[in-house]
Amino acid sequence: MPVTAVLAGRIYTPQRCIEQGCVLIKDSHIRAVGSRGEIAVPADARVYDLGDDILAPGFIDIHVHGAGGHDVMEGTREALARIGQTLLKHGTTAYLATTVTAPKDTTLRVLESLSAAILSAREEITGKEALPLGIHLEGPFISLLRRGVHPAAHIQPASPEVLQEMLDAARGEVRILTLAPEIAGAEASIRLARERGVIVALGHSDATYEETLHAIECGASHAVHLFNAMRPFHHRDTGIVGAVLMHKRLTAELIADGVHVDAAALCLALAAKGVEQLVLVTDGTSATGMPDGRYYLGTIPVTVQVGVCRTAEGKLAGSVLTLDRAVRNMLALARVDLTQALTMATLNPARLLGLSAHQGVLAADAAADLVWLDSQLHVRGTFTRGYPNF
Repeated sequence: MPVTAVLAGRIYTPQRCIEQGCVLIKDSHIRAVGSRGEIAVPADARVYDLGDDILAPGFIDIHVHGAGGHDVMEGTREALARIGQTLLKHGTTAYLATTVTAPKDTTLRVLESLSAAILSAREEITGKEALPLGIHLEGPFISLLRRGVHPAAHIQPASPEVLQEMLDAARGEVRILTLAPEIAGAEASIRLARERGVIVALGHSDATYEETLHAIECGASHAVHLFNAMRPFHHRDTGIVGAVLMHKRLTAELIADGVHVDAAALCLALAAKGVEQLVLVTDGTSATGMPDGRYYLGTIPVTVQVGVCRTAEGKLAGSVLTLDRAVRNMLALARVDLTQALTMATLNPARLLGLSAHQGVLAADAAADLVWLDSQLHVRGTFTRGYPNF
């Protein structure tokens, strides 16, 4: 592959902005990033001039259940392809395929087929879909009281033995495990997950402040969709929300769609934790990128009306948010600047996954996964592993 040079009015790395910048790409990796005066573009390079527009690292979504009419629980290569194609249209170049609580046998079967589909997707990457980085296992070790829409019949106490089966079925592809720290077996399961290199995330939980602290001491380091499906904060019972806000070691997800979390709560999270500890996610469902109508989250029927996804009982069931819209929402609702919003959608999730040397950043030797944004922060195109998609 010849050298590719991408020129843009502003390049966000994301933590700094380079005016009139240039990115050189060779063999699916970035070779150099800097101002046009600093970068020598080879005479035979293929040049993409984006004018006054913006170039940034591709977004990384660590909490995706589906998109484009397909659900991760289908566990097929075809489903992942459609999900990845839809995400890519909205600037997400990498993601974690996220499961939902199901019968044990179903979960084991899905994890086995899903891991195979993920490996196949990595081999076939041609710039036409977002890259699955692994699996986010959400459930079944969660609170019945704070289960959200996860089926009550299939929720179970945390079990190291069952978790071991699931990790084995996924063939090393589980990156995050969501777990309620107050349930039976939680401590042993947290320790097993950490031994296997899995990030333990706290969520769908009715935990007290003290129970949450104990889980952090045992190795939990992340919290899923902060404020949602959690024991509510009270000034005499701060609970899991208080613990997440208080402890800087814990990163936390935010669903910045203006529905799951309002502007004041977004600002509270920012004030308590700072930009560096927050990760923008979508909790996207199969309805993402689709018109209003009826869809499924796993086997759970959901209906999307005016862009909000709910069950027949009226419970929020994931979202149809995309990360480009989440970035725009953070500027509008939380009044952060673009560097901060992009950091929460790129570098922070990469850091959480231990991939920040090669993902979520524009730097020499990083993967050439980039998003092209116009002045209103709408996606005009992407580069995945150096391949243009526009």
